[in-house]
Parts: sequence; C-alpha cells; structure tokens
Amino acid sequence: MRTQDSAPEAGEEGPPGPSGGRPGAGRSSVDVRTLTRVLFERLTELSPDAPERERVRAALIEINVPLVRYAATRFRSRNEPMEDIVQVGTIGLINAIDRFDPTRGVQFPTYALPTILGEIKRYFRDNVRTMHVPRRLQELWVQVSGAMEELTVVHGRAPKVPEIAANLRIPEEDVRACLDAGRAYNAASLEAAQEHEGGLALLDRLGYEDSALADVEHRDMVRHLLVQLPERERRIIMLRFFANLTQSQISTELGMSQMHVSRLLSRILTRLRTGNSWEE
Repeated sequence: MRTQDSAPEAGEEGPPGPSGGRPGAGRSSVDVRTLTRVLFERLTELSPDAPERERVRAALIEINVPLVRYAATRFRSRNEPMEDIVQVGTIGLINAIDRFDPTRGVQFPTYALPTILGEIKRYFRDNVRTMHVPRRLQELWVQVSGAMEELTVVHGRAPKVPEIAANLRIPEEDVRACLDAGRAYNAASLEAAQEHEGGLALLDRLGYEDSALADVEHRDMVRHLLVQLPERERRIIMLRFFANLTQSQISTELGMSQMHVSRLLSRILTRLRTGNSWEE
C-alpha cells in the first residue's frame, strides 16, 4: 500500500493534468512527467547564469502546479482559502525543483509531493492556528490525518476512533485529543454572523445576564441575619417588607402601639445593616 505522501504512479488516479482535469484531460500524467524529465535534463545542461535557465525553471513550475493543487485538496477542511494553500504549496514546489537531482532515478512527483505537503503543514502549524495546541499533538495530528485518509479508502467510509488507534498503534485517547486539536485552527468571533443561524451572531445566541443574579448574594445575607432575630422582631420585618403592611397595620396585628413598632423597626434595621447579631 502506498504511503500517504507518495505520488501516484502513471496510470493511477492522481493529480490533475495542466488543463485542470484528471489525467487524460489535456496532457496525460505520462506526458507531464516526460516533459518534466526533459526540462530537468535541459536545466542540468545550463550554467547557473544562463538566461535560458530561468525560463526552463519557470516552465517546470508551471506544468507542475497541478501537483500543488492536488496536495492542497488534502487541506480543504481547514477553512483556509484554497488559493492561499496553493500559494504556500507552490513555495514547496519551487524548493523541490531547486533541490531535485534527476540522476538519482526518482520520479519528480514522488520527490516533490512530500516537500509540498511539508511546506503546507508548516504553514498551518506556524501561521494559521489562533489557539495554542501542544507540539506533540500537532505532530501526531499529521499521522492521524494520514491514517484517516488511508482508512477511508480501504473501508469506503470515515474511520472510527478505534480503527485509527489500531492502525497507528496508539491509545484511543490520543486519537480523540488529536481530532480535537485538528479542529483548533481558527477561533470564531462572537460578533461574526452565522449563515446557518439566519445571520445571527454567536453573541446573539448566548444566554443573557439575569439582572436578579446580583441580588442573590444580598438575599442570602439577609436570610442569614433574619434567622438571628427573635421571633417577634423577625415577624415585624416579614410583615413590613414581605407582606407590605404599614406600621399602623402591624401595630394592630401585633397589639402594640405604632410608636413602639416604629422604634423596633429602626432598631432592627440598624442591626441588620451593621450585620451584628441580635442582642436584647
């Protein structure tokens, strides 16, 4: 079985040809590889300062850009503009062209694809993440994503966590952590409109602050102080502030003068405000 970073051989379903389609649309992949080999042979014949060298190098870049687009499709789920990924991958292609040695007998796509993928992965690792992810998980995510692609081809469906763990021989917990880390590339703004939510921003869908929450602590403190009052004084407070009775009504209810009720209320409230315990 081919590894995830190996380029497709001639005759396999591989990167699109120069026309943008699959092999067979425009030049075939065999034609591209033949032309690439001829251009590299010409490049090795030219001296570093030869005017023609830049034209040959530019032609090599142009005919192999479809290889970059093929590599870029592996990152289409990252919510990053595809053209930006292609531009980064093209840097990897240029580096591969400058380092490639045709005399080693290796096909250029086989040599270039890991370089292109590596450049794109470094871009995501170093420049795109807005959330910090441990380096160990970043590196492990590369293996997990590759295993997911391979197992998807084998099973014809998205692989499950146990299958990925068994394939890589790592704990399932590490796979789950990598899947979470793989999604942590962009932090969504709370004010950004969500198309699938009718244009509402995330902030509009969050719970609002209950104004009564500020009174919870106060009510708890009052309850704590009330239980310290003698029964008669506690009843006066309940009738005045919870039953909303006037001092005259309270005096009638308790059989005492209104002046006495007023003095008791003043004394009780002073104690409650200071937080002191009740003393006869």
